[in-house]
Parts: sequence; C-alpha cells; structure tokens
Amino acid sequence: MGARRLAVLPAAIGVTLILAGAAAAAVVMNSGAGAAAPSASPARSTAEITRGDLVDSSSVDGTLTYAGERKVYAGAPGTVTAVAAEGSTVTRGHALLKVDRRPLVLMYGRVPVYRTMRRGVSDGPDVRQLESNLRALGYGDDMTVDEEFTYATDQAVREWQEDRGLPETGAVDAAQVVFLDGPVRVSSAEVEVGDAVGPGRRALAVTSTRRTVHVDLDTDYQAMARKGAAVTVELPGGRRVKGTISEVGTVARSSSQEGDPGGGDGATIDVDITLKSARKVGRLDQAPVTVDMESERVKDVLSVPVESLLALAEGGFGVEVVEGASSRYVAVETGAYGGGRVEITGPGLAAGMKVGVPEQ
Repeated sequence: MGARRLAVLPAAIGVTLILAGAAAAAVVMNSGAGAAAPSASPARSTAEITRGDLVDSSSVDGTLTYAGERKVYAGAPGTVTAVAAEGSTVTRGHALLKVDRRPLVLMYGRVPVYRTMRRGVSDGPDVRQLESNLRALGYGDDMTVDEEFTYATDQAVREWQEDRGLPETGAVDAAQVVFLDGPVRVSSAEVEVGDAVGPGRRALAVTSTRRTVHVDLDTDYQAMARKGAAVTVELPGGRRVKGTISEVGTVARSSSQEGDPGGGDGATIDVDITLKSARKVGRLDQAPVTVDMESERVKDVLSVPVESLLALAEGGFGVEVVEGASSRYVAVETGAYGGGRVEITGPGLAAGMKVGVPEQ
C-alpha cells in the first residue's frame, strides 16, 4: 500500500517519560493527571492544542498529462505535405495537417462532420456549428447563425475556402474540417510528410490543453476517490500544487503494475484530477507525480502534534501542559492520527492551551 501518514503511533514514542528527569516522572506516576511538574526543566518549545478536523491521507502514484485524448483521421486521399508538430497547440482556423497541400482545418464543436454541408441539405446542428465558426473567423457578416445552410452561408464558405487555398465549392466535408471541443495539443503524429493516406487513416492523436493528473487506483482503495475531493500533487522536483478529483471511473480494469494503492496487481479504476494552478506545472507531459488523497477524516476534535505525546511510566500517554513559567502533566486518551497530529481527550484540556514539545 502507498505511504499512510501516521496511521499508527511510531514505536519510538513508546519510551519512558524522562524529559523532566526521574523526579518529574515520579510525579506523573504518583500524583496522577494534573499534577504540577517541576518548573526547573520545562520543554524547550511548545505547540497549541487545536480543535478541528483531523485528516489522514495516503500517497498514490499518478501521471501528469493532458485531458481528453482524441484521434484525428485523414479525410481525403493523397500525400501528406505538412503535419502539426508533436507538442504544438492548434487553434480554430489552423491546419492539423495538409494532404496534397490542402489543409484539414480545426473548428470548434461537438458534432462530427458526418455529411457534406452545402445548399440544399436539411437543417441541423452541424450547420449551426459551421456558421458559428465562420463568424468567429471573420466570415459571413450578413449570415444568420442558425441551422439552415443559406446563400449567405454558401458565400461565407467560399470566402473561407479561397483564403485557405481550398477549392471554392461552397461545400464543406470531412476532407476540409475537423470539429473538436476547443484548442488541442498534438500528443503524437502518426503520419509523416510523404506518407500516402486515405479517408479514415489515423493521422494524429490530440488532447485538450487542460492539464490533468491520471491515477490508476486500486479498487481496494476506491473509497478515497470522491468526485470533488481535494488532493495535493507533488510534482517532479518537489513542488506541491492543489487539485480536485474531477472524474472517477466506474468500470474496473485489470492492472499489471506494481505498487499499492496506485496501481496494484489486481483491478484498478481511472481517477482524473484537475489542477488548481496549472501554470505551475510547466509543459511537462507523462511525468510521474505523487498524489496525496484523503483516506479518513475525523471532525471537530482536539489534537496536538504527535511529537508532544509523552509515554507515561505506568502506561499510556500524556502531555505536558505549559502555563506560563510552570507546567503540569495530563494523562490523555489518543484517537485518530493524521497530518502529523493526533486526537487527544483528557481532563481540563481545551483548544488554545500550550503543550510541551520535547527536544528531539
């Protein structure tokens, strides 16, 4: 399993209370909780008892990448004369590749080109999509953006075709346009200049420009993956950024990767994380990262740093409550652990009190 933080109390803490000397230990043993400790040797530093949620987390392996991979296919037969470079970003109106020097142009939309759009075709959302893009590119000022392919639409298409070096037919098909959700980043080019292609030949793999982290999470730990939950991602080099779980897969698949819980020998589910400060990650792609995911949360409890716990000679644990120049020892019951802190309960303890932190 991945590194669980403070899921159990480190054994090194379970030693005898000697920080204030044998006399102080005797006070704790013989006088009970709340007994005053000698003030001659107080703890060298203090920490505050706080009230709030205590969170335990697990670390899993992930991959920094880009969201939403899609395939782009050649729409016309011919020879590839240009292709977008891997890692480049292509925006609306620009070519993803050229076949016989004729560009396959990116436009924005969700409806694929499933027919030739020209005057006389039936109304449809694909026509509205085309008209919206033509307008955004500066064509068809007198064109109404609707689902009807009108004379004004035909003229706007012809003007656009002339500027792009395409035959001025007034008709648009899959050899000229690809509709995708927005700007894309070319993740891989599957054809090269000089390759012969035909309709349906896969030419490019593209993604959105949105950065994301992908985790193959072992299904034994899928309870940690809650859509909308906050996580922390440690990037190569140690920089940490906040993120939010944006997608959680519902179909388990077999995994042969080692490591637990971020990809075990059993089944995994896909977990995608959206980064809140994507600009901090630069242009890294397929880089390994570590993701801290919340595994347990205990609400509204008193807690202290784990290192402030003192092992009592008669068994159990206590804390040294520091009050000005004096201090006293209070026996406590421990509960949940997380984030370097431990839940405590004990007589007279309250948020805002100071406890001693022994010198390490």
